[in-house]
Amino acid sequence: MHTSPFADWDGTAQQARVLQSTLAERVVLEDDFVSPRVIAGVDVGFEEQGGVTLAAAVLLDADTLQLIAHSVARIPTSMPYVPGLLSFRELPALLQALRDLPQIPDLIYCDGLGIAHPRRLGIASHLGVVTGLPTIGVAKSILVGTHAELPQEKGARVPLRHAGEQVGWMLRSKDKVKPLIVSPGHRVSMATAVELVLACCRGYRLPEPTRLADRLASRRGEMPAPQAGPPDLFG
Repeated sequence: MHTSPFADWDGTAQQARVLQSTLAERVVLEDDFVSPRVIAGVDVGFEEQGGVTLAAAVLLDADTLQLIAHSVARIPTSMPYVPGLLSFRELPALLQALRDLPQIPDLIYCDGLGIAHPRRLGIASHLGVVTGLPTIGVAKSILVGTHAELPQEKGARVPLRHAGEQVGWMLRSKDKVKPLIVSPGHRVSMATAVELVLACCRGYRLPEPTRLADRLASRRGEMPAPQAGPPDLFG
């Protein structure tokens, strides 16, 4: 853990917004990572009518996108849903799921937003700041921002803008499907974030890391059998 996820938060929505603005100042929007060997995808769901938070994390080989390992963490939900404060509701379980993986990932793809957020601290950015790890947000819906019309072909992208600045991309990850919202979380640049997401799209709308994490979090279908991890450089 790089820093406390909630610092001295008193549990109120008002102070959570203040803390978001403070943590947003620590977000790095430049490429600050080595070529990834192992990557992670994370997603969160809920059980027992929202009373239990279920976080899923998958670890993949960065080159082949084969599954290496996965983990699930379940904890009591401690905060109701408040728009714009999703990370305060989901991070405790998400951090536990990441701790249970056998390796620290070089890069994390989050099902959620990075800086495409009113205070520039969506869950991907919050996770990146508190862990110190590079993160990218891959969301299915817009929280803030506007964009130009997007062509229907896979790979098409247009900037998502809010308050006079680019906060992400609208990316067509597959021909004629609804676009994804790609926004850098932490230690990844705007230009690189969209390329890294597109590189992980293998015929589905979602990139493999968040597609598998979503499957695990929602318990839809069987997970692929884990493969051996990448070779140990020092072996």
